[in-house]
This record gives sequence, C-alpha cells and structure tokens, in this order.
Amino acid sequence: MGRLYYTEIKTETIIRTMHEYALGSEVSVYGDVYSFGIFLLEMVTGKRPTDEMFKDGLNLHEFSKMALSKPLIESIDPILQEEVWEKSTCNANTTSNLSDISNHRVQDCLISILRIGIACSEESPRDRLVINDVLAKLHIIRATLLRASGVKEHVQKSTAITS
Repeated sequence: MGRLYYTEIKTETIIRTMHEYALGSEVSVYGDVYSFGIFLLEMVTGKRPTDEMFKDGLNLHEFSKMALSKPLIESIDPILQEEVWEKSTCNANTTSNLSDISNHRVQDCLISILRIGIACSEESPRDRLVINDVLAKLHIIRATLLRASGVKEHVQKSTAITS
C-alpha cells in the first residue's frame, strides 16, 4: 500500500504526499487524484489519515475498503449519521415510504462517494480513476441527491455575447 508522508507547516497544516513523490517521482495529475480521493474518504468517514487508529498496515484507504462490507452506519462520520439517519427517523413519523426511499438513495450516494475515494487513492497511480471519470460519477451522485430531496436540478446554459 502507498504510504503517506506528512510534513508539518508553521500553521500546523498537514500536507499529504504520496509515496511515489517521496521516492522522487515527478508531480502529476495522478497525485492530485490521490489527494482528492483521500479528501473524499475523510469527508465520508470523518477520519483523517493521521488518526491514531491507522497503524500496523491499516490506513484510511484500507479502512474505507473494509467499510464497504459493513453496514454503512458503522463507518461514516457521526455528523453524516445524524443528518441521514436521525432526520429520516424524524420524518418517518410524518411521511410514508418517501423518506425511506430518499434515505436509501442518500446511503447509496455515500457508498458511491466512498467507492470513488477508494478508486482515486489506489497505491498505483495507473490504477486510479481519471479525473474526468470522477467528475462524471460525482455529477450523477449530485443529480441523484437532488432528485431524492425533491429539488429540481437547474442546468445553466452559457450564452456567448457577440458584438
């Protein structure tokens, strides 16, 4: 598995760098995709690559892969748990199966985001998703979430001003 190296800056911000950079490889789009994947995994799980739980070969990427085989609620960020499960429980008393369907769609979207994060943070740069594919998948997730929430998606068409 790729190892992360951390450098602390004066502002105490942590910079993540892939193992291939530490070995002298050139900076590339693959590294950007990796960082984006780790960012997605952090958002969904609420964990950071520097959390103390990640040792003995366990890292955020592996944790997230293992999370796919468990109930989602066990692996996601507690704030997301509150948003997804507690809201749906409150709404269940006032609405019919609609809230269950929306809740299921949201959970499916979170799983999809987790899968994208895993695919982006693969050890080998060549095994990672291409950013255009990532964007296409995220647009599908966005549209699904908007439909689940009952919000109509607005498509903006750019118009060129000609003189």
